Amino acid sequence: MKLVLLSFATLFFLASCAQKPQRAGIVKVATSSKPVANEAVATFAEGCFWHAEIVFQSLVGVRDAVSGYAGGSTTDPTYEKVASGNTGHAETVQVFYDPAKITYQELVAAFFASQDPTTLNRQGNDQGTEYRSIAFYRNNEEMGIINAEIKKLTDSKKFRNKIVTEVVPFTKFFPAESYHQEYISRNPGNPYVQNVSIPDFEEFKKEYKGHFKP
Repeated sequence: MKLVLLSFATLFFLASCAQKPQRAGIVKVATSSKPVANEAVATFAEGCFWHAEIVFQSLVGVRDAVSGYAGGSTTDPTYEKVASGNTGHAETVQVFYDPAKITYQELVAAFFASQDPTTLNRQGNDQGTEYRSIAFYRNNEEMGIINAEIKKLTDSKKFRNKIVTEVVPFTKFFPAESYHQEYISRNPGNPYVQNVSIPDFEEFKKEYKGHFKP
């Protein structure tokens, strides 16, 4: 029985985002990207930021999505601190996009299409407050767009359970350590990437009706 439980625990660990990267001790902390001319910024949390990063980077009009932390009170979050659940932060992505090519409304639609917004503090095997669903807004217009999308999804009964996504004002974003940036493309052999990230992304591409990069 102990062997069975150990095997189960190992599989669960490999199928979750909470894995310690192999080169954590030799990488530098990532620096924050800044929007270029005619570019806007959007911020979302929807579980593992590795997954969210490729979701938004796949869309026409998005230049980059940076993995990081937001939503908490700690001013010096690290992966280990956030994973403890004591910082209030969630794994988050900062999305840099061209409003002439993709609208904020389309980004919000992609946000809800790439997750299960009805699971509180959880996405798949990733469980904890750091994996909660959050849509951050920068002004009343963005808040209205988010709430309108939630109402639309609720009225359509797309989800069996109530949407629990937090809709909160954006305050500050902290970029994650550099080994988390572009994690999926840099670690294609990772078990979580192969068994969770890529299958989830393929499902998103079937669900979302927007424009994808070739």
